[in-house]
Amino acid sequence: MSQMIPAWIDDRLVPVDKIEVHRRGLRHPAVSVFLLHDGHLLLQRRAVGKYHTPGLWANACCTHPAWGEAPGDCARRRLREELGLEGIELHQRGQITYRAALDRGLTEHEVAEIFIGDPGGFVDARPDPAEVSQTRWVPLAELTAQLAATPERYAPWLRIYLTQHRAQILDG
Repeated sequence: MSQMIPAWIDDRLVPVDKIEVHRRGLRHPAVSVFLLHDGHLLLQRRAVGKYHTPGLWANACCTHPAWGEAPGDCARRRLREELGLEGIELHQRGQITYRAALDRGLTEHEVAEIFIGDPGGFVDARPDPAEVSQTRWVPLAELTAQLAATPERYAPWLRIYLTQHRAQILDG
């Protein structure tokens, strides 16, 4: 099923098919959510049926807002849709623009609105199996070591976020 998302073409934001956005590496708005509790970050493992980076570990959720959808509304919607989580207060941590090569000849070129929240405990997610195959809470120090030792197990954007923008995201 095709999904239209906003993307910049000739400095104008226009609706473009999501897969075409990634094929052409077009710059587009995105949302990334991090859930942090007691020094642990919630990770999700992308479902094997995803059209890019299947089976890789990523932050709580990442997505593309629908046309006209506010980033905060989008972040809350995707937490509910992907992980079955609701009622978590999210705080915006600004924007991060990055470009990353994905698998299957695709490119991610996002202007991501970053959100962070503390669910108040090590909540159990109820993931949609079409989106997420597994979740786990990982201590930040352990995640840092894992990213260095086995970067191929993690989504390119998570590696970028935590190696180049960690202070902005986690220290706010």
